[in-house]
Amino acid sequence: MAIPTRLTNAPITEALIDLQVKLPSDVQVDTLRSAHGLISAGYPQVLERHRWASQVRFSKGKPPTPIASETPDGYAFTSSDQQQMVQFRLDGFTFNRFKPYQAWEFMRDEAYRLWQIYVQIAAPEMIRRVALRYINHIQLPLPVMDFGIYLTAPPTVPRQLPHFINSFLTRVVIVDSVTGAAASISQVLESVTQGKVILDIDVFKGAEFRAEAPDTWELLDKLRDFKNRIFFESVTDQT
Repeated sequence: MAIPTRLTNAPITEALIDLQVKLPSDVQVDTLRSAHGLISAGYPQVLERHRWASQVRFSKGKPPTPIASETPDGYAFTSSDQQQMVQFRLDGFTFNRFKPYQAWEFMRDEAYRLWQIYVQIAAPEMIRRVALRYINHIQLPLPVMDFGIYLTAPPTVPRQLPHFINSFLTRVVIVDSVTGAAASISQVLESVTQGKVILDIDVFKGAEFRAEAPDTWELLDKLRDFKNRIFFESVTDQT
């Protein structure tokens, strides 16, 4: 494992805080659109989000009939520099921070500020799921002959087979016994000629919190600590 430290050149290309919620039945998409007047100075760009669904209808004596539907489910508001985005949806709230990443405290506080506006506009009845996700792009020096130099859980190949790895995808889900949170850890190498490993860490916990309760943000701090443990346990000091 690598020694935990504050990185001056963090490989984070996207980090997000996601809260899944239950809204009152009378909240409509237009209600979420009205939030833009409160955040337009920092997030001037607006994009309507859509939800797609498909099903197949079976009727006696007739061939199956595919049915597709598309409905708006919220809005994404983006900063003028394209480095931050907030999503106000009928099923939840997401704050995205893109590269370059700043400190956790900045991300958490900005998300909390925007969350308060979402609560003001949409009045969620409860929070059902809390999640924190970090996507890291780690550029390895070429040629890569042994991924064990850089990853503590590199892909393995049976001993009698050729050991030149051209690409790989691994995914495990673990559970933290202290918080009860789960983490999905994915490692992806799309091509060995590029030498770029994607380390995708998604930590989450199902919960039922009141929207105004501080428990959610206390949990997010714990999820962030869990995420950091995973990152530094996944890479070596060489990385």
